Amino acid sequence: MVQAYILIQTEVGKASTVAESIGKIAGVIQAEDVTGPYDVIVRAQADTVDELGRIVVAKIQRVDGITRTLTCPVVHL
Repeated sequence: MVQAYILIQTEVGKASTVAESIGKIAGVIQAEDVTGPYDVIVRAQADTVDELGRIVVAKIQRVDGITRTLTCPVVHL
């Protein structure tokens, strides 16, 4: 199982609706709107890195109101 945090910047005033929409996507564990340099932080999981990439590119990045994403895979050292 591969997990990652996806840090998202949105258009002004869209953080809440973006977080709500992303929270409904399969593979998303949690999506919350936050303050700071990013507007939404998402935790997602998939069976493989490739599948996780498809979730980010094909599903999350297509949500209306997103301007930029940064994917941070979880590592266990």
